[in-house]
Amino acid sequence: MLIRIVKLSFHEENIPLFMANFELMKAHIRNAPGNRLLELYQDKNNPCVFFTYSYWDSESDLDKYRNSALFDEIWTFTKKLFNAKPEAWSVDKLVSLQ
Repeated sequence: MLIRIVKLSFHEENIPLFMANFELMKAHIRNAPGNRLLELYQDKNNPCVFFTYSYWDSESDLDKYRNSALFDEIWTFTKKLFNAKPEAWSVDKLVSLQ
């Protein structure tokens, strides 16, 4: 399993646009082949900063999503709203306690 973490930073006035679009697209992202989990977080100290966490069966599944028409549609819309360059990490889970 691969975990993808993406940090997104928006102009404050663009947050409602991002949230509305995320609401429309979240089920499509979650139902992409190989996606097992999608979460959205907002920073407690800086409300303009968001993080997405997504779990993928494989790097190949993530790559297929990143090369899809769905991703292109989402990214074309979202990147116009940023106030800083997004950052992304692909990580392996080493420990999980519940």
